[in-house]
Amino acid sequence: MTDKREITLEVGDKEFTFELTPQDVTKYFNAVTQANKVAPANNLLVTTVKQEERATLKPMLGNPVFVMQLAGALLEEYSPDVEITVK
Repeated sequence: MTDKREITLEVGDKEFTFELTPQDVTKYFNAVTQANKVAPANNLLVTTVKQEERATLKPMLGNPVFVMQLAGALLEEYSPDVEITVK
């Protein structure tokens, strides 16, 4: 697996391309606390979206539910397909 993954998400009629590294995801998970979930998700989206798309994305991030949905979709796409079985 490469260190950097490029993931494109379609939101309505717009596409946003994010470049994620393991360090980006680790920083996100380390920042999430019981009282602080939206800000780390917002930071993940803003810092990993391609710079030329940032100005279009930022106004959309005013709704915290949207922020969480978009970050969730991004992380779900980033995660590897691993089958885990509990015995």
